[in-house]
Amino acid sequence: MKIKDVMDFLDSIAPPSYQESYDNSGLLIGDPHAEATGILVTLDCLEDVVAEAIDTGVNLIVSHHPIIFKGLKSITGKDYIERTILKAIKNDIAIYAIHTNLDNILSGVNAKIAEKIGLINTRILSPKAEILTKLVTFIPSHSVEKVMLALYEAGAGNIGNYKNCSFSVNGKGTFLPTEKATPHTGTIGALEHVDETRIEIMFESFLEKKIITALKQSHPYEEVAYYLTSLRNENQEVGSGMIGELETPLDSNEFLEALSSSMDLRVIRHTKPLHQKISKVAVCGGSGSFLLKKAMQAGAQAFVSADFKYHEFFDADGQILIADIGHYESEVFTKELLIAHLIKKFPTFAINFSKTVTNPIRYSYKLDGKSISIPKA
Repeated sequence: MKIKDVMDFLDSIAPPSYQESYDNSGLLIGDPHAEATGILVTLDCLEDVVAEAIDTGVNLIVSHHPIIFKGLKSITGKDYIERTILKAIKNDIAIYAIHTNLDNILSGVNAKIAEKIGLINTRILSPKAEILTKLVTFIPSHSVEKVMLALYEAGAGNIGNYKNCSFSVNGKGTFLPTEKATPHTGTIGALEHVDETRIEIMFESFLEKKIITALKQSHPYEEVAYYLTSLRNENQEVGSGMIGELETPLDSNEFLEALSSSMDLRVIRHTKPLHQKISKVAVCGGSGSFLLKKAMQAGAQAFVSADFKYHEFFDADGQILIADIGHYESEVFTKELLIAHLIKKFPTFAINFSKTVTNPIRYSYKLDGKSISIPKA
């Protein structure tokens, strides 16, 4: 199996076009056409993780966070980023990152958090707009079934839990073949009238090349008439954060205790407890303070995320419980998510959890007068 085979599979789960503009997901280091000897899954790719890959004999690291975020003008080993890159290159280790594109899909990072804390009836908190395209084309009536099947197989016509969605209306098409034409129907130099069906169908914009290829290959006409329109509609299956419901409403202290247990937490930074029960909860893996207003507007009584600044806690204004559980802690179970996807697709291939704890934060507290520091696993 090639490294590209793994890349293509992960790209199909979380398309790179869904990553945020500041992100750098995808293959960062390595030859996509090299044979893959195994996969090591990690939250962060650091020097110790590369060493672990070498020790275990695998040559592909799949990391949630990209080791390369900004442009590099030199690679001399002056910091942990450059040392990691050099170590990977010297040992033919490929590094693939699947970051905000995995955050932004319905079955991604936030779905894993929601699953861990027991949320039901989940949906995307802040759906993305302008990532859908509408195709309009005209098909001779006798070829509609063939062309539509090709479009559906290419990924068009999916709306939420529904597949093969389209709209059609019958009409008359006209054309006059010129001397250089090779018409499927009609005669050169003569105006032709054909029973045609106008088809309107939506698809995710990143599929455009695949959709148009399927249209042209299945359509009987030499020249296929079609046009594309970018839609401002929100895609309910792609976006930031997630919101869902607890099966049993809890008061604030009960919720925090359950959250601590389900997410294996030692510390939770949070706002003051609410007087009301918590039944609706919003979540966002990693830095999610930008979604606080969305969570409040959606009626959440609690928002589980990380990296809140001091003054941002005031924005809860007694209306919502902010539970800042830590960046690493909110995303550490992403490794389980990726492993599950990879094993399902490649059941006989060597796929390993990284045993390296990459959390840069340590937690200290006093016990019997002694200060104890804990590396959070």
